[in-house]
Amino acid sequence: MRFPEGFVFGSATASYQIEGAVAEDGRRPSIWDVFSHTPGKTLGGDTGDVADDHYHRLDTDLDLMKSLGLHAYRFSVAWPRVVPEGRGAVNRVGLDFYERLVDGLLARDITPIATLYHWDLPQVLEDEGGWRVRSTADAFAAYAGAVAERLGDRVDTWTTLNEPWCAAFLGYGAGVHAPGATDPLAALQAAHHLNLAHGLGAQAVRAVLPDARVSVTLNLHVFRPEGPTGAEAARRLDAVGNRIFLGPMLEGAYPADLIEDTSGITDWSFVQDGDLAAIRQPIDVLGVNYYSTSRVRLHDGDDVAERHDGHGGGASPWPGADAVEFLPLEGPLTDMGWNIDPAGLTELLVSLHERYPGLPQMVTENGAAFPDVVADGAVHDTARIDYLRQHFAAAQDAIAQGVDLRGYFVWSLMDNFEWGYGYSKRFGIVRVDYDTLERLPKDSAHWYSEVIRTGELPSS
Repeated sequence: MRFPEGFVFGSATASYQIEGAVAEDGRRPSIWDVFSHTPGKTLGGDTGDVADDHYHRLDTDLDLMKSLGLHAYRFSVAWPRVVPEGRGAVNRVGLDFYERLVDGLLARDITPIATLYHWDLPQVLEDEGGWRVRSTADAFAAYAGAVAERLGDRVDTWTTLNEPWCAAFLGYGAGVHAPGATDPLAALQAAHHLNLAHGLGAQAVRAVLPDARVSVTLNLHVFRPEGPTGAEAARRLDAVGNRIFLGPMLEGAYPADLIEDTSGITDWSFVQDGDLAAIRQPIDVLGVNYYSTSRVRLHDGDDVAERHDGHGGGASPWPGADAVEFLPLEGPLTDMGWNIDPAGLTELLVSLHERYPGLPQMVTENGAAFPDVVADGAVHDTARIDYLRQHFAAAQDAIAQGVDLRGYFVWSLMDNFEWGYGYSKRFGIVRVDYDTLERLPKDSAHWYSEVIRTGELPSS
């Protein structure tokens, strides 16, 4: 049950979910600032205004990471903190924060993994069309280059995007994420321009740092077909959920069946000559975020069935696959209503290895929300420990089947702002008291620390 020598154990966060300080030191609003301040968009009207106040508690949080023994920390840079107007002038004070973060990690022997986009698009760019328009991809490339120039080779791996599926299809299709649009055409445009941003961003980073390690993180879906129509349902979803990013990024083409499935929505004329070549940039590692699986089939009635896909309702995030029904999930479930299916992680990693042999992978997010309770000054989150143990074992199964898996990042380091769910869902291995902002490592943090120390899973 030992992990390979050099296997990287880390944890991850995202800027808007933890930083706070949304109007300090030159930072301007992101789409999530505007969205979360719009009545009815987040549970309880919660916002990231303060979040975990990481911006003001940086050294304390870095010491916490050190105490857990993390090998690496995956953080995201807030675009509106670094380039407040979206393009143009760089806010040096904003970059100072990330320089302190990176230097603080290195001083504690923790490897910095930087994500350049984790959904906090500057609102000024959204006002100009956001990810619907290609100029946003150009602005992203300029921003990526500015961050790379300042932080240089102190960052181990540069991740261009985190979960572009969520940014495109939950933000512009379902309307449950910022900016809250419900337009299938806009969602497909956003997906393409995010792909383009990945390619242009990778080029911009390498223009500054020719030897930079570049990555992208995708939340790839695992579908369980049900009944005679299940295979067709899974194919449609795979096209718009997975291959819409894997195809251009790793193969230089959009899938033909995706183009056909969405022909009633768009002729894809927003894809211009040279785009696919720009998108297909060499990457050094593929980041994989995994949480659960879905049971699917085609709806057999006149109306599209209610979706049970765990994305908070709203309009469909699946253009070209609206006739797919997501069936209720069998337990056990996490507090998000997501099923616990560690075998799906093994299947996903192995399938990617078979499709893209020679491409190293990292699990860049995996974790679970549970209704944690503080008892006698501790959080005995045995359900989270069991979840993590099962999924680490699933990763070991993938390694045994030949997958070149380089590391594993637990989501999340701390409880934080969980997007549309506000502060109602706790993913952290460290508890945050949202009244006092006190940090309290849960039992899962101590368990994980021991896994890191020994490099192996305990037998029980």
